[in-house]
This record gives sequence, C-alpha cells and structure tokens, in this order.
Amino acid sequence: MNDKPAAAAANAAPRFDPAAHGWEEIVNHTAFGDLVGPIWRSDQDGKPRFAFIVAPKHLNRSGNLHGGMLMTLADQAMAMTARQATGGKRHATIELNIQFVDGVKLGEFVVARPEVVRATRSVVFMEAKMFVGERLVVTTNGIWKILEA
Repeated sequence: MNDKPAAAAANAAPRFDPAAHGWEEIVNHTAFGDLVGPIWRSDQDGKPRFAFIVAPKHLNRSGNLHGGMLMTLADQAMAMTARQATGGKRHATIELNIQFVDGVKLGEFVVARPEVVRATRSVVFMEAKMFVGERLVVTTNGIWKILEA
C-alpha cells in the first residue's frame, strides 16, 4: 500500500475557502466535471480566473498534483474564456501545449489566468498561466475551433 498521499495529507497547506473570498463554484452538469471538480471562477479586474483546491483525488503516486489535472484546468479555463469572448459560441480544443514549471501539493489553491491572444472567425488562440499564490506553476497555450451552430 502506498502511504505517500496520506503523508502528503498530513503536511497539506491550510484549506482555503474560495467561497469566502468571492469565488463561485462552476456548475458543470457532467460526470467528468463532477469527478475533477469543483472548479471555481472569479472575475478579477474584469478578467476571468479559474481555480481548484488540490484534493487527494488529484494526486499522483508521489503525492504531488497529477499533471493531467493541470491540463484539465488549462483546457476548461481557456475554453470558457474563449466562449465568453465569442459571444457564447461553442468550441472544440484543436491544440493544447503545456509547460510544467513547478510542483503543486495537496491543499494548495491553483489559479489559472487565461487570456485571448487572438480571435478569428473560425479559431481562438489562447494562453494561460497558473499560479499558487504568486508562484508560477504552469504556462500553457492552445487553439480552439469555433463550432458552427
């Protein structure tokens, strides 16, 4: 039995309460969203921010945050921002590139700061940075296809 996640839980950062700090939980209505969430949203200085608290279900065998969860947050944050920027049009991810800069531990609050780089009639180019506090943990960019109807 692997007790690294249990050891990580004992050393976890104090639990942050997003709702008490003005964050709103995104209601996803999908099984996948329920599995990885909750994901939180806040508009800061007119820009959308997305975040989650690292829970035991997000850890890899080493007791660190699994990179797949950071990719999930990147995909969701940039897609929701692209959708907002295009008036609610539906999108599909064409490409997603990610660079893992630093590790993330149990209990930490990861915040994605997505930005539209450029939007055309058919695609939206996005980038995002993710932070734990002021510590950069991920840089990412991607392209979203605007779907017809």
